[in-house]
Amino acid sequence: MDQQNYVVGIGEVLWDILPDGKKIGGAPANFAYHVSQFGLRSQVVSAIGQDKLGSEIMDNFKDKRLETLIEQVEYPTGTVQVQVDANGIPCYDIKENVAWDNLPFTDRLRQLAESTCAVCFGSLAQRNVVSRTTINAFLDIMPDGDCQYKIFDVNLRQGFYTKEILCNSLERCNILKINDEELVTVSRLFGYPGIDLQDKCWILLAKYKLKMLILTCGVNGSYVFTPGNISFVETPKVEIADTVGAGDSFTATFIAAILKGKSINEAHRLAVDVSAYVCTKAGAMPEISTELLNRL
Repeated sequence: MDQQNYVVGIGEVLWDILPDGKKIGGAPANFAYHVSQFGLRSQVVSAIGQDKLGSEIMDNFKDKRLETLIEQVEYPTGTVQVQVDANGIPCYDIKENVAWDNLPFTDRLRQLAESTCAVCFGSLAQRNVVSRTTINAFLDIMPDGDCQYKIFDVNLRQGFYTKEILCNSLERCNILKINDEELVTVSRLFGYPGIDLQDKCWILLAKYKLKMLILTCGVNGSYVFTPGNISFVETPKVEIADTVGAGDSFTATFIAAILKGKSINEAHRLAVDVSAYVCTKAGAMPEISTELLNRL
Protein backbone atom coordinates (compact mmCIF):
# COMPACT_ATOMS: atom_id res chain seq x y z
CA MET A 1 0.00 0.00 0.00
CA ASP A 2 1.27 3.48 -0.91
CA GLN A 3 2.33 5.16 2.33
CA GLN A 4 0.67 8.37 1.17
CA ASN A 5 -2.60 6.54 1.59
CA TYR A 6 -3.84 7.27 5.09
CA VAL A 7 -6.37 5.38 7.16
CA VAL A 8 -8.48 7.95 9.01
CA GLY A 9 -10.82 7.93 11.99
CA ILE A 10 -12.96 11.07 11.86
CA GLY A 11 -15.38 12.33 14.52
CA GLU A 12 -15.55 12.53 18.30
CA VAL A 13 -12.63 12.61 20.72
CA LEU A 14 -13.50 13.01 24.39
CA TRP A 15 -12.92 12.12 27.99
CA ASP A 16 -15.12 9.56 29.74
CA ILE A 17 -15.46 10.97 33.26
CA LEU A 18 -15.84 7.87 35.43
CA PRO A 19 -16.40 7.62 39.20
CA ASP A 20 -12.73 6.57 39.59
CA GLY A 21 -11.16 9.08 37.18
CA LYS A 22 -11.16 9.87 33.47
CA LYS A 23 -10.31 7.80 30.39
CA ILE A 24 -9.72 9.01 26.85
CA GLY A 25 -12.46 7.91 24.47
CA GLY A 26 -14.11 8.29 21.10
CA ALA A 27 -14.49 5.55 18.48
CA PRO A 28 -12.48 7.36 15.73
CA ALA A 29 -9.44 7.71 18.02
CA ASN A 30 -9.67 4.06 19.12
CA PHE A 31 -9.90 2.99 15.47
CA ALA A 32 -6.94 5.13 14.31
CA TYR A 33 -4.76 3.96 17.21
CA HIS A 34 -5.33 0.26 16.53
CA VAL A 35 -4.71 0.72 12.78
CA SER A 36 -1.38 2.40 13.61
CA GLN A 37 -0.34 -0.63 15.70
CA PHE A 38 -0.43 -2.71 12.50
CA GLY A 39 2.11 -0.38 10.89
CA LEU A 40 -0.25 1.57 8.64
CA ARG A 41 -0.24 5.37 8.55
CA SER A 42 -3.34 6.50 10.37
CA GLN A 43 -4.69 9.83 11.54
CA VAL A 44 -7.39 10.79 13.98
CA VAL A 45 -9.39 13.82 12.83
CA SER A 46 -11.33 15.74 15.46
CA ALA A 47 -11.48 18.98 17.46
CA ILE A 48 -10.57 19.97 21.01
CA GLY A 49 -11.11 23.07 23.10
CA GLN A 50 -8.53 25.61 24.23
CA ASP A 51 -8.46 24.03 27.66
CA LYS A 52 -6.55 21.64 29.92
CA LEU A 53 -8.62 18.62 28.84
CA GLY A 54 -7.74 19.36 25.21
CA SER A 55 -4.01 19.63 25.99
CA GLU A 56 -4.17 16.33 27.87
CA ILE A 57 -5.73 14.62 24.83
CA MET A 58 -2.88 15.88 22.62
CA ASP A 59 -0.27 14.71 25.15
CA ASN A 60 -1.95 11.30 25.33
CA PHE A 61 -1.91 10.85 21.53
CA LYS A 62 1.70 12.04 21.37
CA ASP A 63 2.67 9.36 23.92
CA LYS A 64 0.95 6.79 21.71
CA ARG A 65 2.75 8.18 18.62
CA LEU A 66 -0.64 8.63 16.99
CA GLU A 67 -0.74 11.07 14.07
CA THR A 68 -3.47 13.70 14.41
CA LEU A 69 -5.27 16.41 12.54
CA ILE A 70 -7.02 17.98 15.50
CA GLU A 71 -8.28 21.55 15.37
CA GLN A 72 -8.51 23.82 18.40
CA VAL A 73 -11.91 25.54 18.47
CA GLU A 74 -13.74 27.90 20.82
CA TYR A 75 -15.86 25.20 22.42
CA PRO A 76 -15.02 22.99 25.42
CA THR A 77 -13.29 19.65 24.88
CA GLY A 78 -15.85 16.83 24.79
CA THR A 79 -16.72 14.91 27.94
CA VAL A 80 -19.06 12.07 28.83
CA GLN A 81 -20.24 11.77 32.42
CA VAL A 82 -20.44 8.06 33.23
CA GLN A 83 -22.54 7.09 36.26
CA VAL A 84 -22.75 3.48 37.39
CA ASP A 85 -26.00 2.33 39.01
CA ALA A 86 -26.40 -0.15 41.89
CA ASN A 87 -26.35 -3.08 39.43
CA GLY A 88 -23.07 -1.93 37.85
CA ILE A 89 -24.81 -0.76 34.67
CA PRO A 90 -23.21 2.42 33.25
CA CYS A 91 -25.35 5.40 32.24
CA TYR A 92 -23.87 7.99 29.88
CA ASP A 93 -24.46 11.73 29.60
CA ILE A 94 -22.69 12.89 26.42
CA LYS A 95 -22.25 16.67 26.73
CA GLU A 96 -23.58 18.66 23.76
CA ASN A 97 -22.17 21.54 21.67
CA VAL A 98 -18.57 20.65 22.47
CA ALA A 99 -15.41 20.92 20.37
CA TRP A 100 -15.91 17.75 18.28
CA ASP A 101 -19.42 18.94 17.36
CA ASN A 102 -17.76 21.92 15.65
CA LEU A 103 -15.09 20.36 13.45
CA PRO A 104 -14.21 22.88 10.69
CA PHE A 105 -13.42 21.88 7.11
CA THR A 106 -9.91 23.19 6.37
CA ASP A 107 -7.40 23.03 3.50
CA ARG A 108 -5.33 20.57 5.56
CA LEU A 109 -8.37 18.33 5.88
CA ARG A 110 -9.07 18.55 2.15
CA GLN A 111 -5.47 17.44 1.41
CA LEU A 112 -5.80 14.55 3.85
CA ALA A 113 -9.07 13.43 2.25
CA GLU A 114 -7.36 13.37 -1.16
CA SER A 115 -4.71 10.94 0.16
CA THR A 116 -6.99 8.70 2.27
CA CYS A 117 -7.58 5.08 1.26
CA ALA A 118 -9.87 4.16 4.18
CA VAL A 119 -11.95 6.19 6.62
CA CYS A 120 -14.15 5.17 9.53
CA PHE A 121 -16.99 7.43 10.67
CA GLY A 122 -20.09 7.03 12.83
CA SER A 123 -23.44 8.63 13.58
CA LEU A 124 -22.59 10.38 16.88
CA ALA A 125 -20.22 12.97 15.38
CA GLN A 126 -22.95 13.92 12.90
CA ARG A 127 -25.42 15.12 15.54
CA ASN A 128 -24.36 18.75 14.90
CA VAL A 129 -24.63 20.26 11.40
CA VAL A 130 -21.05 21.67 11.50
CA SER A 131 -19.26 18.34 11.96
CA ARG A 132 -21.83 16.54 9.79
CA THR A 133 -21.06 18.89 6.89
CA THR A 134 -17.30 18.41 7.39
CA ILE A 135 -17.57 14.61 7.48
CA ASN A 136 -19.72 14.57 4.33
CA ALA A 137 -17.26 16.86 2.52
CA PHE A 138 -14.36 14.58 3.54
CA LEU A 139 -16.20 11.50 2.21
CA ASP A 140 -17.07 13.24 -1.06
CA ILE A 141 -13.47 14.38 -1.70
CA MET A 142 -11.90 10.98 -0.95
CA PRO A 143 -10.92 9.12 -4.13
CA ASP A 144 -13.22 6.33 -5.31
CA GLY A 145 -11.82 2.99 -6.36
CA ASP A 146 -11.64 -0.74 -5.68
CA CYS A 147 -9.22 -0.25 -2.77
CA GLN A 148 -10.94 2.79 -1.23
CA TYR A 149 -13.00 2.01 1.86
CA LYS A 150 -15.57 4.26 3.52
CA ILE A 151 -16.65 2.46 6.67
CA PHE A 152 -19.82 3.58 8.44
CA ASP A 153 -19.59 2.13 11.96
CA VAL A 154 -23.12 2.99 13.06
CA ASN A 155 -22.40 3.38 16.81
CA LEU A 156 -25.86 4.56 17.87
CA ARG A 157 -25.63 6.61 21.07
CA GLN A 158 -28.55 7.91 23.16
CA GLY A 159 -30.94 9.77 20.84
CA PHE A 160 -28.18 11.31 18.74
CA TYR A 161 -29.23 9.99 15.35
CA THR A 162 -32.02 10.44 12.83
CA LYS A 163 -33.27 8.39 9.92
CA GLU A 164 -31.95 11.10 7.59
CA ILE A 165 -28.41 10.91 9.05
CA LEU A 166 -28.41 7.11 8.81
CA CYS A 167 -29.73 7.17 5.22
CA ASN A 168 -27.18 9.74 4.10
CA SER A 169 -24.33 7.77 5.73
CA LEU A 170 -25.46 4.50 4.13
CA GLU A 171 -25.49 6.20 0.73
CA ARG A 172 -21.94 7.54 1.21
CA CYS A 173 -20.29 4.45 2.73
CA ASN A 174 -19.23 1.23 0.99
CA ILE A 175 -18.76 -0.85 4.17
CA LEU A 176 -21.38 -0.92 6.92
CA LYS A 177 -20.48 -2.13 10.42
CA ILE A 178 -23.42 -2.70 12.72
CA ASN A 179 -24.23 -4.81 15.77
CA ASP A 180 -27.33 -6.96 16.24
CA GLU A 181 -29.10 -4.44 18.53
CA GLU A 182 -28.40 -1.55 16.15
CA LEU A 183 -29.67 -3.64 13.23
CA VAL A 184 -33.02 -4.06 15.00
CA THR A 185 -33.25 -0.27 15.57
CA VAL A 186 -32.24 0.59 12.00
CA SER A 187 -34.64 -2.01 10.56
CA ARG A 188 -37.50 -0.52 12.57
CA LEU A 189 -36.65 2.98 11.31
CA PHE A 190 -36.39 1.78 7.70
CA GLY A 191 -39.47 -0.43 7.82
CA TYR A 192 -37.92 -3.92 7.65
CA PRO A 193 -39.24 -5.46 10.89
CA GLY A 194 -40.15 -9.12 11.27
CA ILE A 195 -37.55 -10.71 9.02
CA ASP A 196 -34.43 -12.46 10.31
CA LEU A 197 -31.12 -10.68 10.82
CA GLN A 198 -29.42 -12.22 7.79
CA ASP A 199 -32.23 -11.18 5.44
CA LYS A 200 -32.00 -7.63 6.79
CA CYS A 201 -28.27 -7.66 6.04
CA TRP A 202 -28.78 -8.88 2.47
CA ILE A 203 -31.39 -6.14 1.91
CA LEU A 204 -29.04 -3.39 3.15
CA LEU A 205 -26.08 -4.80 1.19
CA ALA A 206 -28.06 -4.75 -2.07
CA LYS A 207 -30.01 -1.52 -1.52
CA TYR A 208 -26.88 0.55 -0.80
CA LYS A 209 -24.54 -1.38 -3.18
CA LEU A 210 -22.11 -2.08 -0.33
CA LYS A 211 -18.78 -3.88 -0.76
CA MET A 212 -19.27 -5.49 2.67
CA LEU A 213 -21.57 -5.53 5.66
CA ILE A 214 -20.07 -6.51 9.03
CA LEU A 215 -22.56 -7.71 11.65
CA THR A 216 -21.33 -8.33 15.20
CA CYS A 217 -23.54 -10.28 17.61
CA GLY A 218 -21.55 -10.21 20.86
CA VAL A 219 -21.08 -13.72 22.26
CA ASN A 220 -23.06 -15.13 19.30
CA GLY A 221 -20.29 -14.51 16.79
CA SER A 222 -19.93 -12.15 13.85
CA TYR A 223 -20.59 -12.14 10.11
CA VAL A 224 -19.11 -10.44 7.07
CA PHE A 225 -21.54 -10.31 4.14
CA THR A 226 -20.25 -9.65 0.65
CA PRO A 227 -22.34 -9.99 -2.53
CA GLY A 228 -23.00 -13.75 -2.76
CA ASN A 229 -20.96 -14.81 0.26
CA ILE A 230 -20.94 -14.93 4.10
CA SER A 231 -18.00 -15.32 6.49
CA PHE A 232 -18.96 -16.37 10.03
CA VAL A 233 -16.56 -16.57 12.99
CA GLU A 234 -17.50 -17.62 16.51
CA THR A 235 -16.62 -15.35 19.44
CA PRO A 236 -13.84 -16.84 21.60
CA LYS A 237 -14.51 -17.23 25.32
CA VAL A 238 -12.13 -15.00 27.28
CA GLU A 239 -11.82 -13.46 30.75
CA ILE A 240 -13.35 -10.01 30.20
CA ALA A 241 -11.79 -6.97 31.89
CA ASP A 242 -14.11 -4.63 29.97
CA THR A 243 -15.55 -4.42 26.46
CA VAL A 244 -14.69 -0.73 25.89
CA GLY A 245 -13.26 -0.17 22.42
CA ALA A 246 -13.47 -3.84 21.41
CA GLY A 247 -15.69 -3.04 18.42
CA ASP A 248 -13.31 -0.29 17.27
CA SER A 249 -10.33 -2.68 17.47
CA PHE A 250 -12.33 -5.19 15.37
CA THR A 251 -12.99 -2.61 12.62
CA ALA A 252 -9.39 -1.37 12.69
CA THR A 253 -7.88 -4.86 12.47
CA PHE A 254 -10.27 -5.96 9.73
CA ILE A 255 -9.51 -2.98 7.48
CA ALA A 256 -5.75 -3.13 8.17
CA ALA A 257 -5.76 -6.81 7.14
CA ILE A 258 -7.78 -6.13 3.97
CA LEU A 259 -5.41 -3.28 3.01
CA LYS A 260 -2.46 -5.64 3.52
CA GLY A 261 -3.97 -8.12 1.07
CA LYS A 262 -5.55 -10.68 3.40
CA SER A 263 -8.71 -12.51 2.32
CA ILE A 264 -12.01 -11.49 3.90
CA ASN A 265 -12.07 -14.66 6.01
CA GLU A 266 -8.46 -14.18 7.22
CA ALA A 267 -9.16 -10.51 8.02
CA HIS A 268 -12.37 -11.47 9.82
CA ARG A 269 -10.68 -14.15 11.95
CA LEU A 270 -7.85 -11.81 13.00
CA ALA A 271 -10.36 -9.02 13.81
CA VAL A 272 -12.28 -11.39 16.09
CA ASP A 273 -9.10 -12.49 17.89
CA VAL A 274 -7.86 -8.91 18.38
CA SER A 275 -11.19 -7.67 19.72
CA ALA A 276 -11.32 -10.65 22.12
CA TYR A 277 -7.80 -9.74 23.28
CA VAL A 278 -8.83 -6.09 23.84
CA CYS A 279 -11.71 -7.34 26.04
CA THR A 280 -9.14 -8.96 28.35
CA LYS A 281 -7.44 -5.59 28.96
CA ALA A 282 -8.72 -2.48 30.73
CA GLY A 283 -9.54 0.53 28.55
CA ALA A 284 -10.06 1.05 24.83
CA MET A 285 -6.43 1.41 23.71
CA PRO A 286 -4.25 -1.41 25.05
CA GLU A 287 -1.14 -2.45 23.16
CA ILE A 288 -1.97 -5.46 20.98
CA SER A 289 0.19 -8.55 21.64
CA THR A 290 3.17 -9.21 19.34
CA GLU A 291 1.72 -12.62 18.48
CA LEU A 292 -1.42 -11.03 17.02
CA LEU A 293 0.50 -8.22 15.28
CA ASN A 294 2.74 -10.82 13.61
CA ARG A 295 -0.26 -12.45 11.95
CA LEU A 296 -0.37 -9.53 9.50
